Amino acid sequence: MRIGIDVGGTNTDAVLLDGDTVLASVKSPTTPEVTGGVTAAIRAVLADSGIAPTAVTAVMIGTTHFVNALVEADRLAPTAAVRLGLPAGAALPPMVDWPARLRAAVSPGLSEPAVYLCHGGHEYDGSALSPLDEGELRRAAADIAARGVRSVAVSAVFSPVSADAELRAAEILAAELGPDVHLSLSHEIGRVGLLPRENATVVNAALRELAVDIVAAFTGALAGAGITAPLFLSQNDGTLMDVEHARTHPVATFASGPTNSMRGAAYLSGLADCAVVDVGGTTADVGVLTGGFPREASGEAELAGVRTNFRIPDVLSLGIGGGSLVDLDAPSVGPRSVGYRLTERALVFGGDTLTATDLAVAAGRAEIGDPARVAHLDRAAVAAALDHIAVRLAETVDRMRTSADPIPVVAVGGGSVLITGLPGFADVRRPAHHAVANAIGAAIAQVGGEVDRVFQVPEGRRAAVLEEARAEAVAAAERAGARPGTVAVVDVEEVPLAYLPGGATRVRVKAVGDLDLTRLPALEDARA
Repeated sequence: MRIGIDVGGTNTDAVLLDGDTVLASVKSPTTPEVTGGVTAAIRAVLADSGIAPTAVTAVMIGTTHFVNALVEADRLAPTAAVRLGLPAGAALPPMVDWPARLRAAVSPGLSEPAVYLCHGGHEYDGSALSPLDEGELRRAAADIAARGVRSVAVSAVFSPVSADAELRAAEILAAELGPDVHLSLSHEIGRVGLLPRENATVVNAALRELAVDIVAAFTGALAGAGITAPLFLSQNDGTLMDVEHARTHPVATFASGPTNSMRGAAYLSGLADCAVVDVGGTTADVGVLTGGFPREASGEAELAGVRTNFRIPDVLSLGIGGGSLVDLDAPSVGPRSVGYRLTERALVFGGDTLTATDLAVAAGRAEIGDPARVAHLDRAAVAAALDHIAVRLAETVDRMRTSADPIPVVAVGGGSVLITGLPGFADVRRPAHHAVANAIGAAIAQVGGEVDRVFQVPEGRRAAVLEEARAEAVAAAERAGARPGTVAVVDVEEVPLAYLPGGATRVRVKAVGDLDLTRLPALEDARA
């Protein structure tokens, strides 16, 4: 018995799964204080199913708390950035390319960002760039303490290749700043590429205090509902993390919503390779599934104006959803939306705002609210607006294709009632339980492990190096809580680095396996 929950901009969806069977599903409005909507969703899905809370074996939540905090530049903790890279690496200091409001948000009460450039780091082959200067780090720690900063991001040149410098720096900083300091290390956050990896690490450090509060609120919500099962949060690659990992790596939840929807679409449709159109209340997210997992964005991803390089699904978002504002004269739909106030402002719910949901009801595509309230709409104008939506969605799917071969399209999300077909795509499906595909994706999520670093690949040793990387990824998944024997490698990527000597090759391997609940702590242990 697993409960999956996904928090969206308009609705918070929850499902209860018994094995592969959906026992109950609910959609409840997302509240301005998001945790309240999660609590209501848990109580509703238990009430609808009649299942005792003690029968639930795990709860998986996909949340927008952390990405919202970044976008809004709100609830971010004062953060220091320590870079290990001197004598090189001084030309562009940390956070140099951040929007001014975000720099200010992580430096409240400070005349300037708390940035420290120190010696250390490694070359691409793991050899030392420069010796770590422990006295230099202690002086930096003293200044950090004097400023009252409690969150620190540590980034070293080529730390994904060798984490030694970051680990030793963390020991020194923890000893100087005390046990209450929050340390984020870049080799645990991002990939090769110093500046975007450092950016992601600073963001993670700034969210650490909020993560502690959010995890406590979620565990409190479960306890209030009588659930003693362990809690997991969805990551942005379609896998899970336990509450301890969530407290220390909140940035890993970014984009987990679209990922959950795409994983849920694969599960409900039975398709491992397809395009997915997830239409929510505010946006339509379009992505591509490869082998049952979202295709990851190549290179860097920009979040709230900050360049990062941690794993994130390749998704195009369009400002069209069930709550989108409609102008029948143009016709135009979105990007403005009534969001979580859909049930107050849409015509079919007694409001005074024409939304895309009203179009679906007027065209007979959905039975929502009171159809009589949209009976006066001109049928030709409604059809033209719905055609406009279909054309724009089809164009977005077409932009995500990598070949001219036919590709099936799976439409999910509560707003997918807007879609009956897409021009240029012959195979468009809307499976059962499509409205809560995101929550189902959270409930079925597996546990993953990844290796992404530069290997030396001498001539004739390629197969052995790839096997070593595969074994490391499988071991990482098992350490994260995957059941041994269920772990499989789902993605292998190798990029020869021609500009480096010695057959240097960047190898990335991802492995996933089923969650092993017998090896994980109960909720009370997780709280402790």
